[in-house]
Amino acid sequence: MINIDKLKDYELFNADCFDKLKDIPDKSINLILCDPPYNLAHYSTGNMNFSWRAEINNDVAKWDEKPLEPADLLSEFKRIIKPNGNIFIFTSYNLIGKYHEVFDPEFDTFQFMVWHKTNPVPNIRKSSFLNSCELIVCLWNKGHTWNFTKQNEMHNFIECPICMGSERLKNPKHPTQKPVKVLEHIINIASNENDIVLDMFMGVGSTGVAALNLNRRFIGIELDNEYYEASVKRLKDVYYNSKNKKEKCYA
Repeated sequence: MINIDKLKDYELFNADCFDKLKDIPDKSINLILCDPPYNLAHYSTGNMNFSWRAEINNDVAKWDEKPLEPADLLSEFKRIIKPNGNIFIFTSYNLIGKYHEVFDPEFDTFQFMVWHKTNPVPNIRKSSFLNSCELIVCLWNKGHTWNFTKQNEMHNFIECPICMGSERLKNPKHPTQKPVKVLEHIINIASNENDIVLDMFMGVGSTGVAALNLNRRFIGIELDNEYYEASVKRLKDVYYNSKNKKEKCYA
């Protein structure tokens, strides 16, 4: 069992989330913010190769080939989330209906956000829309934590480029790495300082970076060993850089 009372800043686990979630105590998590597989592998037309630029990864990743059903998440999510907690789940068009079918009857509110990518992958063949939007399922019950700011800041729509430059990890390169800006926006709205944020599909640790940046505690779970090791290094760097800054401020 994970000792929530002794969780100071963050704790990471290299494990299957469906096993590790059982170690999280009932009603102990303030915010679940996660990015499960989208089950898009069977829609793929293969990677696209070009002589004048790097190939476009249209195969997503091997871990997306194993179907994940929203119903697989329901019971544990309901068990571990606090009564005033929130749940945000990144997803795609092919699963939004399934999430609604499974989760809407179980929570007081089912809404969604749209993340508009201002620099999506170009549509080289010019045969369809650019894939410039991702959906985020939003769930909560009455009395949930909610830091409403200005009306024009509370749209269920956020614009932000995909990870580029120094934010994008090169080794390992995670095909669906999320921008910290988007994650911080959600964490700011849906939790308070010192709250516990959980991401059980941690990838390379972007949710953890956003949580530590905003003085939240973080629990991350990742099955892939390479991604897990990248998260350990990344969060360690963020944590100690933040700690050094605070110590300098108080010196």
